[in-house]
Amino acid sequence: MKELAQVRQAVIDALNAGGVTAMEAFPADRAKRWPGAVAAVAVGAAEGKALGFCNYLGETYDKEAGTVRELYGKQLEGDIALELRAERAADCETGCATATDILLGKLPSGIRPGELRWEALTWEKAAGMFLRRGTLQCQAMFIARADEEGETFLDFILKGVITA
Repeated sequence: MKELAQVRQAVIDALNAGGVTAMEAFPADRAKRWPGAVAAVAVGAAEGKALGFCNYLGETYDKEAGTVRELYGKQLEGDIALELRAERAADCETGCATATDILLGKLPSGIRPGELRWEALTWEKAAGMFLRRGTLQCQAMFIARADEEGETFLDFILKGVITA
């Protein structure tokens, strides 16, 4: 599902921009390649909901084209799963604190954070690293427009990420 990939990538980009190395899920031992904490990000359970009447939100004026376009939207409710690893417990805790600030206040406008839960810090023997798992419940809002002729429906794009 393209929408889930957009949410995952937006969270990865926000974490990286905020100073927490983040990527898609990876084997735990790969985290040793980077200094400090490294986050693996995945989107867990998700449920889609229509917005408006059959996803129709109304019309918007396109300044560049000088035309009115129909606007559509949908909402995805889901969980963002994180696994934060570091060789030192202090790095894992610092990474967790930074990630918390980013997840609750610095995500794109299309992702509305809900409850954030972190599990206790544990030692992962197989990887030889400290691990802290977290889950963020969120709502993601997607917007799509009809093309200039109003005949072709364009892809849903995560609100606040791409404004073209």
